[in-house]
Amino acid sequence: MSAAPAYSYLGPAGTFTEAALKQVPEAAGKVWHPVNNVGEALDDVVTGRSVAAMIAIENSVEGGVSATQDALANIPGLRIIGEFLVTVNFVLVARPGTTLADVKVVNAHPVAYAQTHLWLDAQLPTHGHIPAASNVAAAASLLLDKTADAAIAPPGITDHHDLVVLASDIGDNPNAQTRFVLVSRTVAVPEKTGSDKTSIIAELPDDRAGGLLDMLEQFATRGVNMSLLESRPIGDAMGRYRFVIDLDGHILDERVADALLGLKRFSPNVIFLGSYPRADKLEIEVTQRYGDEVFIEARDWLRGLISGEH
Repeated sequence: MSAAPAYSYLGPAGTFTEAALKQVPEAAGKVWHPVNNVGEALDDVVTGRSVAAMIAIENSVEGGVSATQDALANIPGLRIIGEFLVTVNFVLVARPGTTLADVKVVNAHPVAYAQTHLWLDAQLPTHGHIPAASNVAAAASLLLDKTADAAIAPPGITDHHDLVVLASDIGDNPNAQTRFVLVSRTVAVPEKTGSDKTSIIAELPDDRAGGLLDMLEQFATRGVNMSLLESRPIGDAMGRYRFVIDLDGHILDERVADALLGLKRFSPNVIFLGSYPRADKLEIEVTQRYGDEVFIEARDWLRGLISGEH
């Protein structure tokens, strides 16, 4: 009898990644495997220990998650099959009996600390900071030793640890969100929905003036909008970069497919990460000159010229 399907996520229980995985209907009732980092999560997928892994790829405040982008560029055989948004906010927690006036030292992950510094500076102007490996680890550490008086953690952390909330909604940006993607092994792309996103990674062929413009024109001339464009060093030489790109649309959309064909002719390495439904359900609006029927009509016209019909 085969083992039940498992899903990997950045653990332990109580993380924002777990909150994203809770949005996946197929994962309900399945085994959830907490891991320590993105590499371990994707290795679970590649080796078949998990059918998919939930990983953070972008934050509305901090931008792209470089560890995830680099892992997707270097680990073959992966496919993004869905994206999910989680509102990012934080609470200040402490051991029972602690009051806000008692807090002198705060344990927090550096990213969480950076996103709550306005509140901390206003409410705890003389506090000290101890960096933590994760948001959940920051909270859990309070029960292991008394080096810190309080910790910054995700809402709901008290469901998993015997702690009390001293303050809620302490994030500096109430609109902050983290975008997560569900990654599986390579599968056929799903049918387009009209509200889709396509993720790719592409390299420039060389380091020369205008190279990036040439790449971007592959999309601009076909009416394909980019919702994300971030550069990451390839690492083999100075000046060598790959670009992580999110496109509005699906690979089965004629304009997107044509743009990818143009990019493939231009770039020495194009990695297709997947076409999948958008988390925000926003329908992609396309002007008539870039609609599917225009590309199909143009191909039929060319076919007719070659065959002598026109």
